[in-house]
Amino acid sequence: MGRLRAASLLLNQIISPNIRPRIFPRPILKRIPPHPIFPSLRPFSAISSQLAELDPEVRDFAYANVSSITEVQETGSIPIKAFFLSTGIDLKSLQAENLDNVLPPTSRASNYITLEYCDFPSEIAGIGFNTKVSSSQYMVVCQYGSAVLFNVEDHDVESYLRIIRRHATGLLSEMKKDDYAVKEKPLLVEDMQGGPDFVILRSLDTDSIRLIGSLLGQSIALDYFVSQVDGMVEEFADINRIMEKSGTFTMDRKKLLQLVGKANSNLADVILKVGLFERSEIAWREAKYAQIYEYLREEYEITQRFGNLNFKLKFVEFPPLMNFREGLPLPLTGRTDDTACIPSCASQYVSVHQQ
Repeated sequence: MGRLRAASLLLNQIISPNIRPRIFPRPILKRIPPHPIFPSLRPFSAISSQLAELDPEVRDFAYANVSSITEVQETGSIPIKAFFLSTGIDLKSLQAENLDNVLPPTSRASNYITLEYCDFPSEIAGIGFNTKVSSSQYMVVCQYGSAVLFNVEDHDVESYLRIIRRHATGLLSEMKKDDYAVKEKPLLVEDMQGGPDFVILRSLDTDSIRLIGSLLGQSIALDYFVSQVDGMVEEFADINRIMEKSGTFTMDRKKLLQLVGKANSNLADVILKVGLFERSEIAWREAKYAQIYEYLREEYEITQRFGNLNFKLKFVEFPPLMNFREGLPLPLTGRTDDTACIPSCASQYVSVHQQ
């Protein structure tokens, strides 16, 4: 009965003229704006600014992934090793022996040269094959005895220093050494960014190598001269203690003059040979190099360390001493007429260049 009744009702709906069949409306399709095939890329700062709105667990996961992506932007660390190995290097003979490796200078600075050593064969380099600066090895060699190596592994250092020693005079029995590094970050917003024992640049170019190398060369040379002055101060302190106890000056006059002359020559070398107060032409030309220059001078406390050295040299002074030839007291500084003018001239030079 139930089946017959259902069939009868269905037949009546079909043939009845008062009942219209139900027509379901077509869905209204909204116009979808066209999208590019590839989604638009946002800077990482925009991504990280929206992470705070996420659920804490999702946010932590997202932060971890964004940080891993930003680390990929950093292309690696380029090691820098600075040495002070002698009191003089003949740059002309070094340049003549390594003519193929010398980079043409971009400034009038004459107290250092830059050499490049590439891992690629000379045939490839000769046809204009361009390589990244950070894929080669570089040496910045200073005439006053410093050498700064870029991108040189520890096991290769001695072979590079051997090249320099052939043209060096006054080799030290124990070298001064310092380590630094440059990191490349192409997406860096600023021109540079400092860190503990490293500096971050967008890219390392040859002018950056010249600038950083010359500054690190000055810093390691300053370490050597400070150590020399410390030894002299200790020796003069011993002399003063003996004079305090005995009331007489028993030091040989020749040795006294040698010590005074050594103190004066150290001060002159720091100012004239090392060129501690000479402005870099590279830094003068472009703002990004000037920023690196000022940062490294402040980071290595160049001005403060020279001030300490100059103060220690002033300590090298004597009470009235007897001139053995004339029987007259020497000046309070203990310096002879030939050397007395050097410190005063040096102090005037420093005061002018610090203004």
